[in-house]
Amino acid sequence: MRVVAGTHKGHSLKAVPGFTTRPTTDKVKEAIFNMIGPFFEGGVALDLFGGSGGLGIEALSRGIDKVIFVDRDGKAIQTIKSNLQSCNFQDQAEVYRNDAERALKALKKRELMLDLILLDPPYKEQKLKALIETISTEKLLSEKGIIVAEHSHDVKLDNEIGELQKIKSEAYGIIGVSIYTYKLKPSSES
Repeated sequence: MRVVAGTHKGHSLKAVPGFTTRPTTDKVKEAIFNMIGPFFEGGVALDLFGGSGGLGIEALSRGIDKVIFVDRDGKAIQTIKSNLQSCNFQDQAEVYRNDAERALKALKKRELMLDLILLDPPYKEQKLKALIETISTEKLLSEKGIIVAEHSHDVKLDNEIGELQKIKSEAYGIIGVSIYTYKLKPSSES
């Protein structure tokens, strides 16, 4: 597992010890960022099921200013911190041990607007629709923000969830990726 592109291209990342997490493969990571970027001019991102931190670190390497990492597993939190340190990104990151729903409530209280939200929950505990609904309802995504939802290839997410619409959906073997952003508002004629 490594950083695919950007300022830290080729940098190796540690995986979370054990079998509780499933890291996104480099091939899928590259495909995701080619769909949404591939590079960024600043912004704040949330890596909600951080695991090893690979997706959030990739975003930092590609120009995101800051990433908030959240995971409920202690081993994952230690791995994220270790990977951030090895890339020298610790000043551009916040790392929290929390579950997804509570983390979203905490972000709402901070009135943060996120430009990129990375959702890669355990495939057996798919709560993606509910999480995307919460993100929409709580207005956690900036106007031009993007949500990347990684899921099992056989999971079909709705085309519209709250005020968000699916703009892309791809499958890579057993992995599915769905990209959401705000619905386009019809431009008023002058």
